[in-house]
Amino acid sequence: MVFKRRNPRTYLRMLAEAFWPRGGWTRAFHYVRHRVRRLPDSSHKIARGVFAGVFTSFTPLFGLHFVTAVIIAKLVRGNILAAILATFFGNPISFPIIAIMSVKLGHLILGTKFDESTHATIFGKFVGAGADLKHNFLAIFSDSTAQWGNLYNFYNEIFLPYLVGGLVPGLIAGLICYYLSEPLIAVYQKRRRTKIKARFDKLRSRLHARAEERREKR
Repeated sequence: MVFKRRNPRTYLRMLAEAFWPRGGWTRAFHYVRHRVRRLPDSSHKIARGVFAGVFTSFTPLFGLHFVTAVIIAKLVRGNILAAILATFFGNPISFPIIAIMSVKLGHLILGTKFDESTHATIFGKFVGAGADLKHNFLAIFSDSTAQWGNLYNFYNEIFLPYLVGGLVPGLIAGLICYYLSEPLIAVYQKRRRTKIKARFDKLRSRLHARAEERREKR
């Protein structure tokens, strides 16, 4: 294969890079920002896409963030690629903060009690729910009895509060990113168009000068 890696990445390396990308998160942030600014679309549509991606980062739909961001981007008529890139607002560094804040706020909105030890077991409850899903799927093809205890606890203690509680901070963060990114993208696009026009005018002047030189030689 033409684009095959010389040294294939191991699963351990891919997992490590998911938490700390090559070059660090600062480089990853600048890369995403650069890609968003250079998208071939209006600043308003790109900013709406950014809103969709950032808002999606506050949902507990892990594994479906790209799909969710695309759906929201279509609903708000935003740029789809910008929405996908903006989901990186949620990353291994920010997710713990987002999760704890959303779960606490969700319990407050729902009027349920938040267990102070829950923040230390959020990941464990995700794992437990996943184990129940796996067990119940395999139970379809065996004599095993389906287990719903971990899924029930996960839904009531984590998923539902997370989903409800993430709406408010997600909306606020999304709007902030929209109003910050739109003018910045507009200015960048204007400067880029000006530079491209200047280069084109310079090239046209050179071609015109060469044409004049050829005419004089004749």
